[in-house]
Amino acid sequence: MAKKSNSLKKRKLHRRMLIFGFASIGIIFATTFTIGKYWIEIYDKYQENEKLKIQLAELKDEEDELRLDAERLKDPEYIARYAREKYLYSKEGEFIIKIPEE
Repeated sequence: MAKKSNSLKKRKLHRRMLIFGFASIGIIFATTFTIGKYWIEIYDKYQENEKLKIQLAELKDEEDELRLDAERLKDPEYIARYAREKYLYSKEGEFIIKIPEE
């Protein structure tokens, strides 16, 4: 009877260890999966951040150009020259010859 009791205890211990092993593997897998998912999200956000930094720099350059154009448009001489070039207006006695761009 001692052998059956000993054998039964070993089976229960073996069963507990097996359950504990599967539970541990499940927890490790779930943790690894979660960490991997967050790393992918962080990497995507980092790439998006880099793209947005480049876009911000481009927009700042464009803003500087627009501010400069706004300052230039306050000058009447610049407006007159711009209108002559862009809209083919002319002064008295001027002839406008448009050369096609290739």
